[in-house]
Amino acid sequence: MKVFARLLLVASLLGLAAAPALAAYPEKPVNMIIAFTAGGSSDVQARIMQKYWDKHSPQPWVFVYKPGAGGIIGFTEVARAKADGYTVGGLNVPHVILQYMGQNAQFTPASFDYICQVVNDPQCIAVRKDSKFTTTGAVLEHAKGNPGKVKIGLVGPLSGHHIMYLDMQRKFPDVKFTPVFYKGAADQNAALLGGEVDVIIGNINDVMRSIDEFNVLNVASEKRNEDFLPQVPTLREAGIDIVSDIRRGFVAPKGLPADVLSSLRETFRKICEDPQYIADMKKAGQPHEYKDGPDFEAYIASLDAHVRQMLQEAGLLKK
Repeated sequence: MKVFARLLLVASLLGLAAAPALAAYPEKPVNMIIAFTAGGSSDVQARIMQKYWDKHSPQPWVFVYKPGAGGIIGFTEVARAKADGYTVGGLNVPHVILQYMGQNAQFTPASFDYICQVVNDPQCIAVRKDSKFTTTGAVLEHAKGNPGKVKIGLVGPLSGHHIMYLDMQRKFPDVKFTPVFYKGAADQNAALLGGEVDVIIGNINDVMRSIDEFNVLNVASEKRNEDFLPQVPTLREAGIDIVSDIRRGFVAPKGLPADVLSSLRETFRKICEDPQYIADMKKAGQPHEYKDGPDFEAYIASLDAHVRQMLQEAGLLKK
């Protein structure tokens, strides 16, 4: 019996020695899905992050652009991908909530594993430098007196821009704009510069990239943005009770192996704490704000009731 036991032990040890070592994730390039046009705010941020991903990860990103419908096309692509860690994507909030409630999207906030939030980007009211409008109040007054004559540029239906527009319409029911939707911020900016629209709702990063040609009237934040637009008053300072922002983060399809999700979260955390990354974000006009995966997911859940009410009042709630 002792001889047999020894043989079993030897065989077991040989088997362990022969077993292949588990490869560390990632073993190959990771597809990064961007749900908006190249050159827009989401793409600019991801390009900055790619530089530091390459510093902290052994494999590169491969950018895959799936723009359209305010991000819904790209978000759907992420949700449907194989949950193996080789497809991740940028996610915009509140878009992800708006789209599943109001557009019968083939995803819900529960369709994703959350890696982290990287940006909190307040929205702005902006016009061209040569615009006759010098205050948001003047824009509202003109639109009230000339229903449908003022064209307002927005990125995508059922996007963060759209819900701020709905909030304005809710608070100023006598003001009638003509909304014009674009695939991404780069297109929206071009439309304002080209005179296709009179005013835009755009994020700080959107407007900062054309700041020499834009006049930012107000920022839709709790307080003035000291990093980028310290001289621009908030909407509340102008007597308009609207606070609105877009959060950007990164997600993967629901169901990642625990070790893969942990690896992704750790890599992104290292990037977001890198002083050079933070400096590059500021230089690019990207309002950096990190939340880890669980906190990002909890923030999204906290918006559910407010978004549902807004869509219901606008007659856009579908589920």
